[in-house]
Amino acid sequence: MHIFYPLVFVLVFTCNIHQSPKHFSEIRAEYVNGIKKLQIPPLQLNFKNNIPADKSTRSINDQMIFFQKKNDDLKNMQVENLNVGEAQDYDLMRYQIEFNIDRLDLEFSSIKDHSAIVAATSIYQIPNGKKWYEYFLKRWLGDNVSPDEIYQFGLEQIKRSRGNIESIRKKAGLSENDFYKRLNDSSFFLNNQDAINKRFLGIKATLLSNLKNIFFNYHIPDVKIARGTNAELAQTPGYYSDNVFYFNLFDKPYNMRQMDWLFIHEAIPGHHFQASITDSAEDSNVAQLFWYPGFGEGWAAYAEEYGKELGLYKTVYDELGRWEWDVVRSVRVALDVGINYYGWSDEKAMSFWKDNIKNQDDIAMREINRMKRWPVQVITYKYGASKFLMWKEKIAKKEGASFDIRRFHDQLLRRGSLPFSVLKKYIDFT
Repeated sequence: MHIFYPLVFVLVFTCNIHQSPKHFSEIRAEYVNGIKKLQIPPLQLNFKNNIPADKSTRSINDQMIFFQKKNDDLKNMQVENLNVGEAQDYDLMRYQIEFNIDRLDLEFSSIKDHSAIVAATSIYQIPNGKKWYEYFLKRWLGDNVSPDEIYQFGLEQIKRSRGNIESIRKKAGLSENDFYKRLNDSSFFLNNQDAINKRFLGIKATLLSNLKNIFFNYHIPDVKIARGTNAELAQTPGYYSDNVFYFNLFDKPYNMRQMDWLFIHEAIPGHHFQASITDSAEDSNVAQLFWYPGFGEGWAAYAEEYGKELGLYKTVYDELGRWEWDVVRSVRVALDVGINYYGWSDEKAMSFWKDNIKNQDDIAMREINRMKRWPVQVITYKYGASKFLMWKEKIAKKEGASFDIRRFHDQLLRRGSLPFSVLKKYIDFT
């Protein structure tokens, strides 16, 4: 239930008296201009930065008036007369209005509690913490899903990841103890920057020669490869920014098992590939107003499914590297809900980690603290990837032998980044 304020009711009501319905293009232009004028801050990683300290009741009212007025305008539209592009913008505006009204309700209730928010170490500890978490779940994932559903989803994904790791162990022909001992062997690690760079260049060349197997021919700018220098990102194996894939080597051995999936995720056909197509697509002004991390991170994680089709994962250990990180992502899904919604202690979170992940205790507290600071962000990878996989399997089953994976991927990429609750309406499931 939303909190509505008398000022909002009076102003919205008086604005609607004796007005004839507007043309959709007028409503859309007013909406885009209004959002820009309100200067709503973008979604931040740290939950505290999404709950501004200086927000006034007047500012909240101004935003609420705008969103309620636009909501009324859209409700009066003859939706059946809109073309496909207009219908998508209509659905997107309705989605954006809904999550912004949710946000404003929570901001209004949090004005007097800001000192408690500053002192909190997790979102669970703040006033209305569970409601804030439910809001961030919708905002980060771009879909309507409950914390309980996400927790169960995490457990299912853990089972899937662990099953694949066990399958690879059996292929390797080693006992469990010998298998995990083998993974720490020095032959899996590189320390030389030139050797790492050369290996990534080989991965890139292999990918480019095999993209045609699952994608149409797109004009994608070259992605460069360089050693990362951003100390704030030193705990990640690599990252992507402005047509450059960066690998991190901060005085630590570099795990070769992570190189195939990492380049797929960050570069091709992950973030660099998807961003390049999105940039060349004719996104509407409405689509450009907000960003949808569930799509972006979900796509990059989904792309890792196709390592073999792209000529990679040549050994069982190359493939294992992908599942080693996938089980971390899967465990983080359930842990995020446990920590931020169920209120798990660090001890319980650590126990859950150790029960489900082997050979990676060294990063456990780092990831637990990350989830406290950035609630829901870690869920985007697995949730988004699972949506794409589910849609692909549904369409492939219906189309049978005529199914073309390239066409399916084109449907996803050509529309740019959208929330799943909107995108699903425009994917051809027939």
